[in-house]
Amino acid sequence: MRILLVEDDPDLSRQLKLALSDAGYAVDHAADGEEAQFLGETEPYDAVILDLGLPKVDGVSVLERWRRGNVATPVLILTARGAWSEKVAGFDAGADDYLTKPFHTEELLARLRALLRRSAGHAAPSLTCGGLRLDP
Repeated sequence: MRILLVEDDPDLSRQLKLALSDAGYAVDHAADGEEAQFLGETEPYDAVILDLGLPKVDGVSVLERWRRGNVATPVLILTARGAWSEKVAGFDAGADDYLTKPFHTEELLARLRALLRRSAGHAAPSLTCGGLRLDP
């Protein structure tokens, strides 16, 4: 699974890239909104983790542009903006999930797994193909 991580904080980016890689994801990183918008429009990702407070172009604007351009990649917003009105704005812009900082990495990974399951049309936590069953 290929993930785009959009986060401008270098320490948090490093920690998240490590956690996501350890969980088996291939991770690309963008540190500002312009780069994120370009990557999201030109590269195939299974999901995006998107901060809102980004340099150059804010995360909500990036998300709105993706959705106007028919980019249907599932997006999990990860931000310090926790007011209900900001959450509503994020969902209205096209977010699929919203998690506020500070957060537990395990919750982020669980939300990402759920988002990927839903986007693939699977509601159950386990996947079955023939006689093989994967239960994370």
